[in-house]
Amino acid sequence: MSYDLSLIPTTLDAFHIYLAGAVVVLALLLIVLLLVMLIGLARRMKRAGEEKPQQAVPTPEPEVKIVEKIVEVEKLVPAPAPEPVVLKEATPDAALQLLSLLQKEARFIDFVEEDVAAYSDADIGAAARVVHEGCSKVLGEHFALEPIRQEQENSKITLPKGFDAKSVRLTGNIVGEAPFTGTLVHKGWRVTDVRLPKLTEGHDASIIAPAEVEL
Repeated sequence: MSYDLSLIPTTLDAFHIYLAGAVVVLALLLIVLLLVMLIGLARRMKRAGEEKPQQAVPTPEPEVKIVEKIVEVEKLVPAPAPEPVVLKEATPDAALQLLSLLQKEARFIDFVEEDVAAYSDADIGAAARVVHEGCSKVLGEHFALEPIRQEQENSKITLPKGFDAKSVRLTGNIVGEAPFTGTLVHKGWRVTDVRLPKLTEGHDASIIAPAEVEL
């Protein structure tokens, strides 16, 4: 089948213009009709979905587990503030009184203040014996003493954890924590009683020994 292209009109007359306009109008009407049909169909589907009873979706009940626990509630008690260190003001009267007793019984201050370089070892030894006897007498009369450790010196001892660090002093190579095992170098001393004489009112304790004048 063949077409004769010469039969196609080359100029537009009124008929052809009318025919083309009619085609365009029909096409527009068809498009509008299709849009109206689609909109109506969508509305009917929407209405049908709203009228359809919605099935209630059962919500799963939460699984309840009963767990018995014993909860220990710790009371947060604030730690007590450290007590301030109170420094006791020591009165010199007792120390001066002890010096006075040592001077009286052992000539302690005279011996210490003396320049012993000019004396022989024998002379110093003889004087030291007098001082030793006098000092021993003062301690025996006015103080009660006891050793801190009962073990023999130069023996091996073990200090447990929590030992009294105020009464035992560690020396040498201190490594780690207690218990410590070492050699008892000195057993230590503790005063259990003090018997110093009472001072009369107005007594000048700074005078350790009064000057002596022989007439």
